[in-house]
Amino acid sequence: MDPADFLAVDDLLTEEERAVRDTVRSFAAKELAPHIAEWYDAGTLPADLPARLGELGLFGMHLQGYGCAGTSATAYGVACRELEAVDTGLRSLVSVQSSLAMYSLHRWGSEAHKDEWLPRMAAGQAIGCFGLTEPDAGSDPAAMRTRARRASGAADADWVLTGNKMWITNGTLAQVAIVWAGTETDDGVEIRGFVVPTDTPGFTATKIGRKLSMRASVTAELSFEDLRLPADAVLPEARGLKGPLSVLNEARFGIIWGAVGAARSCYLEALEYAGQRHQFGQPIAGFQLTQRKLAEMLVGVNQASLTAVHLGRLKDAGTLSPAQVSFGKLANVRAAIEVARSARTVLGGAGITLDHSVMRHMNNLETVLTYEGTEEMHMLTLGAALTGINAFR
Repeated sequence: MDPADFLAVDDLLTEEERAVRDTVRSFAAKELAPHIAEWYDAGTLPADLPARLGELGLFGMHLQGYGCAGTSATAYGVACRELEAVDTGLRSLVSVQSSLAMYSLHRWGSEAHKDEWLPRMAAGQAIGCFGLTEPDAGSDPAAMRTRARRASGAADADWVLTGNKMWITNGTLAQVAIVWAGTETDDGVEIRGFVVPTDTPGFTATKIGRKLSMRASVTAELSFEDLRLPADAVLPEARGLKGPLSVLNEARFGIIWGAVGAARSCYLEALEYAGQRHQFGQPIAGFQLTQRKLAEMLVGVNQASLTAVHLGRLKDAGTLSPAQVSFGKLANVRAAIEVARSARTVLGGAGITLDHSVMRHMNNLETVLTYEGTEEMHMLTLGAALTGINAFR
């Protein structure tokens, strides 16, 4: 019986999905895992990593056409799981590129946008970021202050973008940013999305330092100072909050799977350590309280894995609802962080060093707990689904 897959959940995967698992797991073990502690400690990622991930076909792999692999959503989830088994920052790099930036273009962009950017992004030759969150607008994106106005009264006039975005993954790496801004209409402010090449005058990306979590991920603040864009820079199909919120659901799907990978790594490390560490003349794995911790971790990992696979099947069938995504993000991240915290206690003092992965995962998951929707926001989403009453106020 496989201690990592106690319920044989991966038997539910198709042959293609298992091939994706094996490919990404092998690459992660050989090319990523041996270096991740160093990258985390330095707070950086190697410059050639996006191209290598692009060669592997991971960027936008669940999207159709434009150089994308066109796999199932479940296969994409499996890839996210195997990347986050090494580190959240690695999954986040792929998730932001694929589910936020590329999906925004694929779902809401013009054919010109897609043709210009998606093939290069799929190959890892161009990196994208996603500008929604602001210093004062996180869980309430409708309160964003970034504005886009027409340079003149003409309907085909250039856009002028002004404002700031915060906590933007890939921000200083990106060649293109998908930026959401308020535009003035006769009926008030309407949220629109814009395709912003990062070499446009007026665009500034500043790396955020001194992070205690997700250090192997590049995070930035974006600033736009009278940044001028052509009229066709706007995403033509995205109007209102429906655009960015639909994209966030794509990213949350990857998180549901990624959390399983992080939890699995922590549980397996605790299991191995418990068998090697001796106290009072026997391995600590022989003590009842340690076995209880290991059993609880096992249950948490496998329940989260079942949730991910089931939601993957719903997504592939086209029936996955936003509330179900919230269920998965809330449940799996909560399970993962509890597994990580328990695993750290099994390792004792050794668990706080970068010689082991558990505290690195634990710190990363503290960020995952609150990004792409806090626990509170997902609870309210579920509450609204159950009662029919919207309590977002």
